[in-house]
Amino acid sequence: MARKKTLHSNQPAKKRFKPEPYYFITPAIALLILFAVLPILIALVISFTDMDLRGITDWSNISFIGLENYRVLLSDPIFWTSLYNTFFYVIIGVPLVIICSLGAALLLNYGSNKLFQFFRVIYYMPAITNIVAIAVIWGFLYNVSYGLFNQILGFLHSGPVLWLEDPTIAKLSLIILAVWKGIGINMLIYLAALQAIPKDYYEAATIDGASRRQQFFKITFPLLGFATFFITVTTLIGWLQFFEEPFVMTQGGPLDGTISIALFIYETGFSYSNFGYAAAASFVLFVIIIIATLIQFKLRKTQEDL
Repeated sequence: MARKKTLHSNQPAKKRFKPEPYYFITPAIALLILFAVLPILIALVISFTDMDLRGITDWSNISFIGLENYRVLLSDPIFWTSLYNTFFYVIIGVPLVIICSLGAALLLNYGSNKLFQFFRVIYYMPAITNIVAIAVIWGFLYNVSYGLFNQILGFLHSGPVLWLEDPTIAKLSLIILAVWKGIGINMLIYLAALQAIPKDYYEAATIDGASRRQQFFKITFPLLGFATFFITVTTLIGWLQFFEEPFVMTQGGPLDGTISIALFIYETGFSYSNFGYAAAASFVLFVIIIIATLIQFKLRKTQEDL
């Protein structure tokens, strides 16, 4: 009997199912399905139809057209222009946001007095300011005749710049505005990551004779890896969905020089009531975002394995 009891005691205990954790995550999962997964599936279905404004009120006006929207989309020059403009925004804007955010965080990390706290608020304020108010102010700054930027250039005996009238310069102007607006949140993330680095590392490096530059590249920058990864992914997704600035400032002009994919989707769907065509474009954007995000995760995993 004693032997049987010993054998029974060595058997692993069965884990009892606990439903309580699922009670807490069910509302979040339900909201995720309702507002994220379901709209994606609906957009995918709509992209295979010719749905327009009449189709919303009467579903009998909707016809299944298969891949026709995608075929027309790939031959649409405006779509390719919006795709080029979006990649232009991403290639220039994302590195600028990361560099400027990191630079501002490094400067503000040197001090903790009220002056530095004041500048933290100043840097963060554009991120919470309404885009319409920002667009009005920057519209005056970019004005060719009496804008502040051209006034400064005139004082320096330089000709006026067509900030929002030339397609390439207009894209760069919107990037400057978006970078200025997007520094604040990323700066706070970097600042929190910088303050989480133990001071002992820097003290040991100073004793060993490491310079500030060496400390940054050997200690600070490697330990900011996860923060940089998070900021890169979120910033990249945000710039792929670049919409507010061109919509408010230029409406996609001049000559479609600032139209982005997101603005193209909006105009196609809500200005021309071609919801099927807009859904096809939105699903293409969705695929681009997924691919870009997966590439970032793959690069992150490769760096961790080194």
